[in-house]
Amino acid sequence: MIFDLPFIWAGLIAFAVLAYVLLDGFDLGIGILFPFLKDRDERHLAMNTIAPVWDGNETWLVLGGGGLFAVFPLAYAIVMPALYPLIIAMLLGLIFRGVAFEFVHRTKRMQGFWEFGFWAGSLVATIAQGMALGALVQGIKVDGRAYGGGNWDWLTPFSGLTALALVVGYAMLGATWLILKTEGETLARARRLAAPLGVGLIVMIGAVSLATPFLRPEYLVRWFSFPSGLWSAIVPILLALAVWQLWLGLRNQDHLRPFLATVAIFGLSYAGLGVSFYPNLVPPSLSIAEAAAPDSSLKFLLVGAVVLIPMILAYTAYSYWVFRGKVHPGDGYH
Repeated sequence: MIFDLPFIWAGLIAFAVLAYVLLDGFDLGIGILFPFLKDRDERHLAMNTIAPVWDGNETWLVLGGGGLFAVFPLAYAIVMPALYPLIIAMLLGLIFRGVAFEFVHRTKRMQGFWEFGFWAGSLVATIAQGMALGALVQGIKVDGRAYGGGNWDWLTPFSGLTALALVVGYAMLGATWLILKTEGETLARARRLAAPLGVGLIVMIGAVSLATPFLRPEYLVRWFSFPSGLWSAIVPILLALAVWQLWLGLRNQDHLRPFLATVAIFGLSYAGLGVSFYPNLVPPSLSIAEAAAPDSSLKFLLVGAVVLIPMILAYTAYSYWVFRGKVHPGDGYH
């Protein structure tokens, strides 16, 4: 099974989506935190911490979305009509946020407007992603080989809960990123923000985790039946260890550990979604094998992926290495 082409591609798409969530997550979190920063200088300092990498982080979104279209066209054809309003809102938020990122450094008279745009674009994109996740987890109605639901199936209390959870989570990633990248008063403020955000994140994860198994019978079986429940229990155990490391990092005023612990919390939460979904790509009934393109297409595209993905990983790692270390006031965006 693990060498089946659809399974390999499902893993690659899942990796691309996780990379986007982790890397662009702290970018969006910086925008969400804008109202809680002291003044314009501190907001611009926060923006400068992500200036060298924010646009490169969104490469993974393109790879995930484009890969889904090319490799799992049936899943793409079903998911997109179900989530069109959310996808459009996310793209508009990301576009407006990107424009604001450039313009806020090019104007004096309208800086307040573009700062608001950076915050609003970040928040809208995050809410749209969270609601799309919730809609996917609760299941998408399929009629034959097409979307069979209504225009508003994505708008539910559960999708609202996942949207709130993602807002808190991205804000936590942003706060721990500022802990890693700043000094002095900004660092102290980021630590003060990280403590309640960390508590909120754990509460949100708990709420979503408690609600998810009861959305569909198969989720309940995978998490609580024997023996599959024993394997599934590994995820919450590791999650508890990550939370402990987060607490230690904040208590000991570490610079790197809180960010790495938050990344681990996101990764383990993502693994929990995999436990609920597998072997389906689109819950409740579209499996990975059913959604995949023909093997000839998967083989052809895999050749490109073998070349492209290591290149993306290499230049991403290189850019983070070049721009490592603390960012200081006066380090401008050019």
